[in-house]
Amino acid sequence: MPNSSSIAPTARWAGRHATKDGLRDAIWSGLETDGVNVGPVWSRIPNFVGADQAARHLSTLPSWQAARIVKCNPDPPQIPVRLRALYDGKTVYTPGPELTLGFPFVELDPVALEREGITFELAATSQGAVKYGKPLAFEEMRPMDIVVVGCVGVTRAGGRTGKGGGFADLELGIFRELGTVTADTPVVTTVHSSQVVDDDRILMLGHDSPLNAIATELGLIETRTTYPQPTGVAWDEVQPDQYAGIPFLTELRGRLEKR
Repeated sequence: MPNSSSIAPTARWAGRHATKDGLRDAIWSGLETDGVNVGPVWSRIPNFVGADQAARHLSTLPSWQAARIVKCNPDPPQIPVRLRALYDGKTVYTPGPELTLGFPFVELDPVALEREGITFELAATSQGAVKYGKPLAFEEMRPMDIVVVGCVGVTRAGGRTGKGGGFADLELGIFRELGTVTADTPVVTTVHSSQVVDDDRILMLGHDSPLNAIATELGLIETRTTYPQPTGVAWDEVQPDQYAGIPFLTELRGRLEKR
């Protein structure tokens, strides 16, 4: 059920970029005020009314229909995306929440799940994916055909901002260094239509990954973005708390730098 809060909490990652902090706060507050949030939204990729319709619109993309391997963030608003991918017979890669597990990703194979009697509805949840998915290291992952990222705010020009933790851009940078995501791999999201803001409200930096398509409860936006895709990890931008909170990150950086 949508809910609201009379007092805005302090965002968990506030302070890294003041302009984006203000935008995220406005979007989270607006979702609550309009009653289109589903559950709490602050410091999260917000769940929203119409997430299932947004997933349906996303599935009309030719790049989605052709995809065999889908990378998807683990957040609640993308449960319908992961569920649709499994029912479409696609393999899903999804990370443990905030990359805090000892292994970065799990693989959800719809054939294996059916063989083991695990419902797609259960496997599509974050907890179910971690419990029933196959743990994978980054180097074990195959090339991805489409990447779904969680967003707090987006623009029709392909700009995006997440919840402020930097996890999506870090993941994508690692994939690009490994060659499992290329400049041609579509990066897409599902959001509520109120999360789509004017182009000038999101400043895209060199390490930010732009969106090729945005699906909302109202329809599909193909951005035809002119923002360049990064080529790898901007290690100078990785924060001390990310190294501290992501168990394998320091070791992974060492392995990547030896390649």
